[in-house]
Amino acid sequence: MSHDSKEMFGNFLWIIEALDQKTISVEDFYKLLPHVKSDAEKNLRTVQDSTVWLKTQYGDFKIKPVRIKVMDLFRQLEEKYAKALKEKNINFFFNGDQSGSLTTDRLLLEFVLDKIFNNAIKYSFPGQEIYLQQAISSDKVILSVIDLGTGIDQKYLSTIYSYDNPIFNGTAGEKGVGLSLKIVKNFISLMQGTIDIISSEKGTTVSLFLPKFNE
Repeated sequence: MSHDSKEMFGNFLWIIEALDQKTISVEDFYKLLPHVKSDAEKNLRTVQDSTVWLKTQYGDFKIKPVRIKVMDLFRQLEEKYAKALKEKNINFFFNGDQSGSLTTDRLLLEFVLDKIFNNAIKYSFPGQEIYLQQAISSDKVILSVIDLGTGIDQKYLSTIYSYDNPIFNGTAGEKGVGLSLKIVKNFISLMQGTIDIISSEKGTTVSLFLPKFNE
């Protein structure tokens, strides 16, 4: 993270100095700004994700289970990512009981779903569909985010939560930070759940298996 931040600020300082010294034109300066903006947004997400993660690592952190309506989670994602969904012309649907709910830590679950859904959009092609699906087993609530995008090569699945896993750009050139899924796995463990990822060239299904807590 420190390396990425230094690189981003170094690039920004370089183009400002180049403009000041007139080694690049104003036109070229403005052409470079979208790239700088993209790097800045990526580093901001990294800092924000790390801040949320650090809150769970210090002190006597305990999850706070509350009743959460699954359709509320669906609507939050739909609203937050309305612009991204529209830009890629992606349709977002819900599968399951629209009155369904589960009991777990809201902060952790919203973070986890946000990162998984962000990846689903990132690796989907324009005109495709994404689904949030709820299912119930005897002792688990299963939430799945299903996309029909590029999929994950099988050789990378075993290292997807490690720092050795390569970072891939999205179908529209969106940049990843390589940190989110590592935090996701940690947060799912805090919720006493598990995660399963099934992926192929036809898309990816990320499923969260969460216990049925009593309120």
